[in-house]
Amino acid sequence: MRKLTLAILPLVFLIGCSSEPKQPSEKSEAPPAEKPAEKPSEYETGRTAFQKLYVSARAFAGDIQPYMLESTYTKESPAKEGKAGIWRAGFASPSRRAIKAYTWSGMSGEDMPDRGVSRGTEDEYNPSNSSTQVFDMAFLKVDSDKALQASLKKGGQKLLDKDPNQPIVYRLRWNPRENKLMWHIWYGTDRSDAKLRHLVDATTGQYIGKER
Repeated sequence: MRKLTLAILPLVFLIGCSSEPKQPSEKSEAPPAEKPAEKPSEYETGRTAFQKLYVSARAFAGDIQPYMLESTYTKESPAKEGKAGIWRAGFASPSRRAIKAYTWSGMSGEDMPDRGVSRGTEDEYNPSNSSTQVFDMAFLKVDSDKALQASLKKGGQKLLDKDPNQPIVYRLRWNPRENKLMWHIWYGTDRSDAKLRHLVDATTGQYIGKER
């Protein structure tokens, strides 16, 4: 009997050792890091975006002058508030005889410009070209939201009443014939498909008429 007991003891010891709880591995993998939350989109009126673009364009040349500002319509943008998530401006430098476009974006996602201000390529500037007629920033006294209010009173509101999601695009250019800086307000995704096209004086805010 004593011999049987001595023979069983090693087996009991082995079973006891094998039943001990496993210790957690010191090299256990850490949980995957959480992706940072996507920054919400930002929208600006034309004048506010234009000021941001102008500051960046000053690095291109000290004598730069603007010749164009335009918005890009996106489905999420509050266009009926005179705002957009993407604005593009063109600037000319007489001393360098060059033009360059700059884009401000408050959007993220595929097919969207990088957030903030980005610059385009440099091109040749021809002062006699009417499409790049520069203007003095001092003429820009009326922002895109105020220009829209003048347009809404002349038929724009009827379109918004029919379709609250009606796309609206804004463009700012100098009109050499009228010798005025004008807001072009297009009720559509661009000029070609616009249901209505209005002109508003960017200095006085006065409604000028329909764009032909």
